[in-house]
Amino acid sequence: MNVEHNTISLGEFEFDCGETIPDLEITYEAYGEFDGGNAVLVCHALTGSAHVAGRDRVDSADQARAWWDDIVGPGKAIDTTEYYVVCANVPGSCYGSTGPKSENPETGEPYGTDFPPVTVTDWTEAQRALLDELGIPHLHAVVGGSVGGMNVLEWAKRHPDHVDRIVPIAAAARLDTQCLSLDAIARRAITTDPNWKQGHYYGEDDEPPSDGLALARQLGHVMYLSKASMERRFGRRAAGRDAVRTFPTDAAGAFFPYRDVESYLDYNAEKFTERFDANSYLYLTRAMDNYDLAAGFESDADALAAFDGDALVMSFTADWHFTTQQAEALADSLRTADANVAHHVIDSDHGHDAFLVEPDNVGPPLADFLAAGVDGKAVTDSVVEDSQESDFAPVHNSLFSR
Repeated sequence: MNVEHNTISLGEFEFDCGETIPDLEITYEAYGEFDGGNAVLVCHALTGSAHVAGRDRVDSADQARAWWDDIVGPGKAIDTTEYYVVCANVPGSCYGSTGPKSENPETGEPYGTDFPPVTVTDWTEAQRALLDELGIPHLHAVVGGSVGGMNVLEWAKRHPDHVDRIVPIAAAARLDTQCLSLDAIARRAITTDPNWKQGHYYGEDDEPPSDGLALARQLGHVMYLSKASMERRFGRRAAGRDAVRTFPTDAAGAFFPYRDVESYLDYNAEKFTERFDANSYLYLTRAMDNYDLAAGFESDADALAAFDGDALVMSFTADWHFTTQQAEALADSLRTADANVAHHVIDSDHGHDAFLVEPDNVGPPLADFLAAGVDGKAVTDSVVEDSQESDFAPVHNSLFSR
């Protein structure tokens, strides 16, 4: 598979908030060969990177593990022998594109929280500018899961003439109140860590706010799993004898078992803090929380009215982060806007993580849709009756891609 990994300077960039930076760099990966009409943009989720497919990168400052390798690649759902696939790390992240930990060329120091507020609109406009640099005027499709699905919707809203097909997966037009509240708690865990220092913790003698970021990530993990999947994987059993508590506990607490689910959360949070920046977590969760498809319009349907292509909305029955009801409301808005749309519901107990860990259920309808759209190979409104149960990852091997 032909893979290009590169970082491009887009020059001065004005953010949605009106602030500018002198130079925005975007890191991207591209797979396959561009033939003028086969470009597919993949939008990563909250803490994902441009490394969507291919071999793991060892000793990389970026996300070393390809986060959707079961979906993107030769002969897979997004077939890189058929499509030219581009995935770009979004502004505000910490995987190569300019964000809070990047050096401000005007000061020679990291931006920290002096970096401008970032929105999903900024991600979309940065991607549009990147594609212009790559000589790609038009997209066969834009595909993304979770907040990456919101990114997909913003493409249909802001650049409806530039894309033929959209695939928002496990996404919605906006977050609900419960998710907003959990994200707010996660951010407070970071900003109340003494090491956060108002976002300026990048000095040689500084320690990052790892405890706060770990707690924030643990909240996220709980949001990504369903009750059924957590019960199946962990139950109430105690962790193994070799498990060591990451966080301190009181003397009385030591009497009680350190449970397997706690060990899972602690282990994965610790790994996450080694690869992700706390300020980026603040910035990206705010971008997700702030997103509202209808912003500037009277309704979601009105926001999508200019898009006349095909849409495949995919959702999962046990996903309480972005529910099937929210996905159906989105599909209904697309129908009202006269787009060709199918809502494919997958019966799964994995929760929000299902879009990452069920390639056998996600891949076939996605491949059919990319090949023929809604009216071609009969991608229709449907429910997958029997989801295959699988131990999708060992307890201490989580997929960090949301």
